[in-house]
Amino acid sequence: MKSRVITGMIVVLAAMSTACDETGQAGSAARQIIDLRGPAAAAGNTVATGVKVLNWDNLLPDDFHPEKLLDGYDTETLSDDDPRAQELMKKLQAMWKEAPVVNALNGQTVKLPGFVVPLEGDGRVVNEFLLVPYYGACIHVPPPPANQIVYVRAQGRNVQVRRLFDTVWVTGTMKVERASSELGEAGYIIDALNVEPYEAEQ
Repeated sequence: MKSRVITGMIVVLAAMSTACDETGQAGSAARQIIDLRGPAAAAGNTVATGVKVLNWDNLLPDDFHPEKLLDGYDTETLSDDDPRAQELMKKLQAMWKEAPVVNALNGQTVKLPGFVVPLEGDGRVVNEFLLVPYYGACIHVPPPPANQIVYVRAQGRNVQVRRLFDTVWVTGTMKVERASSELGEAGYIIDALNVEPYEAEQ
């Protein structure tokens, strides 16, 4: 039987280049969340207020290529009890946890869209949450690498969450700093100045 854990990690690798909506089909809004290729959200774009609009690719160093770790493995034939699958899983987990970050983002005021994974709150209002690039991350599939998870601190903002994996824009100060939670290891922290419902920028 094909390894379920390896399959899960491959799903994450695929999700880093395409996004899915709640039904599991590629959705235009979700794809915008992960790509944001429009003029107003081009890499490094800075709006008039001095806020840099980011997409999730901007959080990945140019030399980060996790898919290369799969070279030399026939993932179609690996089973959970195969020592090679266990070896590959350990390598993937280590890479995910220690995934390199973009240090140049430290201290910048940024605006980043994503899906909300609440860490605390009453189910409707949250003050701390993970921001992730695709639907289901950290809950339905293995968490993304640390450089694709942002820990958002929004104390006092009383962020309204309509549902799990609500889509939002987060504006705030980016810190290149690790933050651990039960749901994943974040490579970045944003101290939020504003959290608003997601709408594609034109």
